[in-house]
Amino acid sequence: MIKNLFRRKSVFSPSPVGLVLSYMALGAWAIVVLFPLYWLLVTSFKLPLDVNTGPYYLPFVDFQPSLHAWKYILVGDLSRDTTRNYINTAIVAPVSAALALLLGTGAAYGLTRFQYRPRIGAILVFIGCLVLVIVAINLGVPWQIAIAAGIALFILLLQTVGKRFKRSLANNDIAFWLISQRMLPPVAVVIPIYVLFQRLSLLDTRTALIITYLAVNLPIVVWLMRDYFQTIPVELEECAAIDGASRYRIFWSIVLPLSVPGLIATFLFVLVFAWNEYLLALFLSGARSQTLPLTVAAQNATRGPQWWYMSVLILIMIIPVIAIAIALERYIARGLLIGAIKG
Repeated sequence: MIKNLFRRKSVFSPSPVGLVLSYMALGAWAIVVLFPLYWLLVTSFKLPLDVNTGPYYLPFVDFQPSLHAWKYILVGDLSRDTTRNYINTAIVAPVSAALALLLGTGAAYGLTRFQYRPRIGAILVFIGCLVLVIVAINLGVPWQIAIAAGIALFILLLQTVGKRFKRSLANNDIAFWLISQRMLPPVAVVIPIYVLFQRLSLLDTRTALIITYLAVNLPIVVWLMRDYFQTIPVELEECAAIDGASRYRIFWSIVLPLSVPGLIATFLFVLVFAWNEYLLALFLSGARSQTLPLTVAAQNATRGPQWWYMSVLILIMIIPVIAIAIALERYIARGLLIGAIKG
C-alpha cells in the first residue's frame, strides 16, 4: 500500500506522493507570485489610517474597504493628470510597439532568408560621412546642403577608399550588432537624444517618445523574430516559388500566417517595455506628453510614499497589460516555445 504511493505509473506520470508535493510547491510559488498583486488590490481600498497602522490583509475582516483612493485618482484632484497621461501611454506604447514589429519583422526575415556581405570599408565610410554631416549642421551649414554633400562624399569615397577593405560582415554579425544596441544602457545616450529632439523642436511630444521607443525596441523584435523565422521550413517557401509566387506573396501569405504566435509574443514583450519605460520619458516629455510611470513617480516624489494612491495608479497601469496577456496566453506560450526550440 505504501509502495503504491511512491510508485510512478509511467515515465510522464508522477507518483501520488510526487503529485501532491508538486501541487504544493506550485501552490506555494503561486502565492509568492500573486501576493504582490493581491496586496496592491487591497491597499487601493484602504484609508490612510489603515495603511499606516496595519498591516491588514482581509477586507471586511481586518478593515472596512473604502473608495477614497479611487475617487481621488479617477474623479478627484489627480483625475485630469491621470487621464491625460493614461491617454499618452495608450497611444505611445501600442503605436511604437506596432511600428517596431512592422519594421523588425521585415528586417528579421531578411536576415533569415537573404545573405548580406557588407564590407567594413563601406561601413566605416558611411559612419565617417554621417559624422561630418552632423558636425556641419552644428556649425551652421543648412541641413539640406550638408546631407547632399555627405551623400556625394560617401559615393566618392566608396569607390576609392571603401574598396581597399576586403573583409565583410555576415548575417550573424549584423544580428549581433543590432542586439548590442539594446544592451547599451539608455542613460548613456539619453543626453544626445534629448539634444537631438530639442534641435528638432519635438520635445514634450508623443512623436519623440514613439520614435525613441521604436529605436530602442527594434533590436528586440529583430532578434526574437529572427529566431522564430528560422524554425519555419524554407522548403515551404521554395515550393511556393516554384509555383510562381513572388517573394512578397510568400512572405505575406505563407510566412506571416505561420508566424502569428511569434508576432503576438514579440508584440506583447515590446508593448510591456514601452508601457513601463521611465527614464527616456522623464527626459523627453513635459506636462503635455507625460506617461503613467511618470505619474506614479511624481505622486511619490511630491507627497511621499502614499501607498493607497500609488496602488490605484499601479493597478491602472498593469491591468490592461495583464488582460492582453491572459487573452493571448495560448499564442504567447506557443510563440515562446517554438522560437526557442531549434535543431
